[in-house]
Amino acid sequence: MDKRFFKLFNLTEEEAIALLDTPLDQLGENDSRYVAASHLINFPTEASINALMRAVQNTDPTLDNRIVRRKSVESLGRLQATQALPVIRTCLADEDCYTVENAVWAIGEIGTQQEDILSEISQLLDKPQQTYRVIIHTLAKLDYKPALERIRKFVDSDDKTIASAAIATICRLSGDYSSMDKVVAFLEHPNVYTRRLSIQDLIDAKYYDAIPAIAKSPVSLVFRLRGIRMLAELGVPDGKISFADIEPSLDKVIRDRPQDLTLVHEYDMVPTLEFAIRELYDTDFGRCYLGTQTLLDVYPEVAGEALMATYAQEAHNDYGAHYHVMKLLGWLKYAPGYDLLVEALYNREPQFQKSRTAAAIALGELGDKRAIRDLKVCLETKIWDLKYAALMALEKLGDTSGYKIAANDQDWLIREKAKQQLKIKN
Repeated sequence: MDKRFFKLFNLTEEEAIALLDTPLDQLGENDSRYVAASHLINFPTEASINALMRAVQNTDPTLDNRIVRRKSVESLGRLQATQALPVIRTCLADEDCYTVENAVWAIGEIGTQQEDILSEISQLLDKPQQTYRVIIHTLAKLDYKPALERIRKFVDSDDKTIASAAIATICRLSGDYSSMDKVVAFLEHPNVYTRRLSIQDLIDAKYYDAIPAIAKSPVSLVFRLRGIRMLAELGVPDGKISFADIEPSLDKVIRDRPQDLTLVHEYDMVPTLEFAIRELYDTDFGRCYLGTQTLLDVYPEVAGEALMATYAQEAHNDYGAHYHVMKLLGWLKYAPGYDLLVEALYNREPQFQKSRTAAAIALGELGDKRAIRDLKVCLETKIWDLKYAALMALEKLGDTSGYKIAANDQDWLIREKAKQQLKIKN
């Protein structure tokens, strides 16, 4: 579990418990019981778990308290507090659908094989206005086969994120994977959330055949890398797939060229330079990649200067556009962008992490051998995709010594990449 963002609050365990227990009418202006419920995730103690259970049992109907109950249920799930199961179960009948959603999720995190609890979760699929995707996921996670018929009702849902989860879960619970191509097809859906969530369904179903299709889905490389890596970590130890099977897909995602993707949007007419630049700021990476392709195909002579201008105005502070600008400077072989790329390579702000990978690839494309030293520094990082990109960029610049360094890396994917390349060269 990633706890980097859990320790934001300057409270001791005792202070958080006292705050969570404070009656609503006695709270100070700056007191937040929600913050207390969030913070107690850091303290897997009986005292914290009991305080969170008391908060769940406080059924004051005010919105503030409902939000605190939801968060308390979530925190109990994150703490995998088995003793809280009876209290969390009472929330399955709550009128607030978000409390129900969190309760279902928390039970999935804690785990149970109690037939009565699993049956009650399954029956929520008959209830209107519920978060069906979470319910279906939890039933799959807990391997509750009696829910199959109820889940079947959702395979043709208008909400394709629910349909995707339903199809994948039926395949998992029944052992019949013949319909998984329908989930793979959602990787090319016009809606970005459907594309992203179908990747999660493919991971959950351990559907290794989808890896090449995941690599081509026009969503952020973060989702694609996570999908491929998680499938690799499930399949390689079991002998279902090998590193050689996934290496071409990993290389494609790290390189992240728009022409290697299945673009799901199109233009009615050739857009202006300004419009194509604006596309780089879209939250749907499918549109960003279409804009990127347009800049490469239609405006290669002027795009470099326009990218430097948009970087100075806005992209330096927008982590999505920042990523696409870095990538484009490399594809365009825009030499004046060299210093900017080196700067991005060393940017340690968490939200700009994928830009470091982009900068590494771009420096390889630029062809300036001065970058070799900086790329070798990246081999010492703990960020696996940055190391992977640095190895690819170094090879592009004619330096394969990085593979010898990486052959003993702590990350198994990096070791495998290095060994595979060293084998080819020998």
